[in-house]
Amino acid sequence: MDRTSFRFLFLLAALACCTSAGAQDYPNKPVRVVVPYAAGGLPDTMTRIVGQRLVDDLKQPFIVDNRPGAGGIGACELVAKSNPDGYTLLIVDVAQTAINPALYAKLPYDSLRDFAAVSLMGTSAQFLVAHASVPANTLTELIALAKAKPGQLRYGSGGTGSVHHLSMEALKTPLGLDIVHVPYKGTGQAVPALIGGEVSLLFSALPSIAAHIKGGRLKLLAVNTTRRSAQAPDVPTIAEVTGIKDYDYPPAIGVLAPAKTPKAVVSRISAAVARAVNHPDTVNRYTALGIDPVGNTPEQYAAQIRIDIVKYAKAVKASGVKVD
Repeated sequence: MDRTSFRFLFLLAALACCTSAGAQDYPNKPVRVVVPYAAGGLPDTMTRIVGQRLVDDLKQPFIVDNRPGAGGIGACELVAKSNPDGYTLLIVDVAQTAINPALYAKLPYDSLRDFAAVSLMGTSAQFLVAHASVPANTLTELIALAKAKPGQLRYGSGGTGSVHHLSMEALKTPLGLDIVHVPYKGTGQAVPALIGGEVSLLFSALPSIAAHIKGGRLKLLAVNTTRRSAQAPDVPTIAEVTGIKDYDYPPAIGVLAPAKTPKAVVSRISAAVARAVNHPDTVNRYTALGIDPVGNTPEQYAAQIRIDIVKYAKAVKASGVKVD
């Protein structure tokens, strides 16, 4: 072996050693966690629950930095341009990773190019729920009703381009249904609108509507995930009733890091998040919020983001919504 080759191999070995040592030493200072939602919202609450476990596990503060507004675009741009050292992380929903790229012609970030997937924290099954006055007790009956009375049913959502909106569009389009969309400023307005009879239908997490289901004011028709939810196992999925292939539209909240963050550091964070998500206390608290804990690998989460980008692009196209 010549001297040049020996030096090259020595440098590779030294770099590998330093990378490993850096990962083992991580974190050695507080970690900033940017949340593109207001304090008290579901992603924020999920993050703070997991953050408590991360502090216990990794022995450093995980400081939540709420940056709400503009669909999370500013928060994403901020983290995308941050130092890729593992000390700035981003909490995202499918709104940031998949819906925004389909809605906006230009974005200051790319979901795949500018970030390293860390781990999916959890998903939230959304139930299709009807007001008690709707003369349909099953999804099959609702579909028949919508076909018999085109344009007469109204559904609410948390806003144009929201998961709730696109879930319905992905149901309506392949079945040729005419159900009118009524957007509200968040589910905090949409749920009361449904209870009051302003709209007939809504996709909602179960905890927000459970008391009204029990009281007979609302009724569950289906769930928008590929599998039935443990929260209401008797409620069928939309796919099993309609045959719509790969119908799966739950909010999915995960962790990203800036692109080029060392893989060893990403792996260390991912493993810690998985442990935190699957801690019994976290599982109990997530379940109360209607969240199904996940905690997967960077590779698995990256693959899911790619699937979501394609899936939501189709849903946005079906809805006809576009933001310049």
